[in-house]
Amino acid sequence: MALWDHLRELKNRLIKSAIGILVAAVGGWFLYDPVVNGLSSPLITIAEETGRTAVLNFATIADPFAFKIQIAIQIGLVISSPIWIYQVWAFITPGLTSKERRYTLGYMFAGVPLFLAGVYVGWWVFPTVVRALLQFTPAEGANNIGAADYLTFVTQMFLILGISFLVPVLLVGINMAGVVRGRTILKAWRIIVFLVFVLTALAAPGTDALSMIMLAGPLLVLFFAAIGLCILNDNRRDKRAAKVAAETEANADVATPGSELKNL
Repeated sequence: MALWDHLRELKNRLIKSAIGILVAAVGGWFLYDPVVNGLSSPLITIAEETGRTAVLNFATIADPFAFKIQIAIQIGLVISSPIWIYQVWAFITPGLTSKERRYTLGYMFAGVPLFLAGVYVGWWVFPTVVRALLQFTPAEGANNIGAADYLTFVTQMFLILGISFLVPVLLVGINMAGVVRGRTILKAWRIIVFLVFVLTALAAPGTDALSMIMLAGPLLVLFFAAIGLCILNDNRRDKRAAKVAAETEANADVATPGSELKNL
């Protein structure tokens, strides 16, 4: 395929992805109220428990409208993730063999639910994270949090967790490609555990250890499950290679004249 054809294909995939996101963002527009209520619930709880002000702050007249558009687009990105992930896969696959396409299709089907699961985990734990961060506010203080800053914080946490849930799929992929063996990855389990806790500390930068553990737990389960799949794949590959080697050696002995006499 010529360079111009590649660029045209890329443009078509981007347009389809953008259309999918925009259509999903329309649904996100109507989901704005329940989503914002969920995002604001930790602040409401803090205000009720402490008696101090804890609210989202809109600095200008246009901020509420801009905030609603941003929320709708963020929801649209999550809802349309199967569409734009598929478009990425469809753009890459023409350069792959049929076997590689089957592998990548499996990774895509595994990657979409894992990404959504990571976002869901972020939604589940973020109230604890917000309360942990705001507990250091003095009794005389107030939490007038900028809506844009709050949205950026929540989006980054959700995105980090969504991508983190995709990493085990990547491990299985490079193992099936023969780049690294499962036991080699397992030898680095201490480093993996350390990096997972560093990552969860970034996603939940409070001093609350419980929120960090709730984030790290599912990630560690996924990582070690992926390592287990890699080891099973290595064992299956080793058995297949041993069988092929034995058959090749047997065929070579039969095909070589006088091999029986030499063996005697």
